[in-house]
This record gives sequence, structure tokens and C-alpha cells, in this order.
Amino acid sequence: MSAPWADLWLTPFLEFGFMQRALLGGVALSLSAAPVGVFLMLRRMSLMGDAMAHAILPGAAIGYLAAGLSLSAMTIGGIAAGLAVAVGSGWVARHTVMREDTSLAAFYLLSLALGVLIVSTRGNSVDLLHVLFGTVLALDNDALVLLSGITLTTLVSLAVLYRPLVLECLDPGFLRGQSRWSAAAHYGFMALLVINLVAGFHALGTLMAVGVMVLPAATARFWVRRIGPLLALASALALVASATGLLVSYHADWPTSPVIVLCLGALYLVSMLLAPHGLLRQQRSRFSHLQA
Repeated sequence: MSAPWADLWLTPFLEFGFMQRALLGGVALSLSAAPVGVFLMLRRMSLMGDAMAHAILPGAAIGYLAAGLSLSAMTIGGIAAGLAVAVGSGWVARHTVMREDTSLAAFYLLSLALGVLIVSTRGNSVDLLHVLFGTVLALDNDALVLLSGITLTTLVSLAVLYRPLVLECLDPGFLRGQSRWSAAAHYGFMALLVINLVAGFHALGTLMAVGVMVLPAATARFWVRRIGPLLALASALALVASATGLLVSYHADWPTSPVIVLCLGALYLVSMLLAPHGLLRQQRSRFSHLQA
């Protein structure tokens, strides 16, 4: 007779292929999107990640119109739309009086509205839910190959661009003045952001994709300060939340993508209170300092 904990935690992954594929997809996103989220946070661009997640929607919708729920068509469309919004908003910010955050907000709102309109008028409610919230439990082998390829590309790129990315987080002006790597770091990072949002889109949908990117990084920040441990801990937290979210959604019969993001949110709230750099520790240290 199997132990109760084994039935709860192991049996779903051992018996069902769709749970195994979903877990592998979660591993790929954890190793890829979470480190990108760390640099997004350090560059103070977390809200930009949310905007870009919505910006890929019209490209994915056009890919859907052209070829249905085709992995390759929606991927190419999403990447093209994300890069177009990133480059277009940056060009407007550099050549007009508009600030980059305002320009990006305008572009992403237009993209989001256009994408929802396309899917709503030419598809059905099931297609719209698929695009907005993803189908992590329906990942097939082709989707896993795509996610694995994006993960490998991201890890290799981050290894190559690690030093200029760190310098850009600390002092972008110094990097622009002293190194030729400034443009490569900026545009390379934007490309990594877009392809990881597209990867997250296939698993979690456009509305949830940025959660696996931003929340693990923000949570890890409460525990560690150095960038190396921050990258490792963010990936580990994303993996734990992905596995836990899959199990909770399986046993409770709840939608998977929101549950995974809520698990990430729970880790964030607990860390915000109890971590070494969380609220309770900070208040205790301040109180001890006042007593001394």
C-alpha cells in the first residue's frame, strides 16, 4: 500500500504523461524565464515585462488566423509582434518628446486590444481562453522541443552577456561610454525577454506568462543580495511553484496557469514577511537598534 504523500506528490507525475510533459515545461521555463526576470528586476523594468507579455498577443493571434493553433505560426507571430513593439516604442522615445514608458504603454495597449479583437471575432471562447491563459497540461513534444530550445538559447546568451548585463544594471551610462557591448547587451536582453515571454505564452498564456518571470526574482530578492545566488534561487523557486501548482490544480481540478502564479505569489508573501530581508526581520533589526 503506497504512502499517502506518494499518492499526493508522486503518483500524478508517474502515471500521467500530460503531467510529466507539463512538469518538463515548468522546468524549462524555470531555468529560462526566471533568470531573465532577475535582470528585468535589477534594471527596474518589471512592469515592462508585463507590457511586453501583452504585446505578443496580436502576432500570436495573426499566426492563429493563418494556421490555427499552430505552434510554429503562433511562435513566429508572437516574436515578431514583441520585437516590433519593443523597437517601435524605443524609436518613438528616442525621436519624440514621449518618454519610453509612456510610448511602451501606448504600443502595448494597442497590441493587446488588437489581439483580443482578432481572436474574439475570428475564433471562439475556447481559443481566446487558450491564448490568454495557456494550456500547460496540453503541452506536446513539439512544444517541449521549442521550450527547451529557448531555454538553451537563453542560458548560452546570458553566459555570454553576463558581465555587460550586470554592468548595465549597475551603471548603464558607464557601460555606454566605456564598452561596445552596450547595444548588444540592451537589444540582446530585449530579444531574450521576447522569446521567453513567447515560451511562457505557450504554457501559461499571455496574461500569466510574466508571472513566472517577475515573481521568482522578486521573491529571491528577499533572501539573497548577490546576483549569482539570486539567479539560482529564482530558478529554484519557479520550479517549486510550478510543480506545486501542477499538483494543486490536478487534485483540486482548478485551472493550472493561475494556480502556478498563485503559488509563486504565496512564496512571495511568505518571503516578504519571514526572509532575512523581509518585513519582520527588518522591523526586528530596527527595534533592536533603537533599544541599543
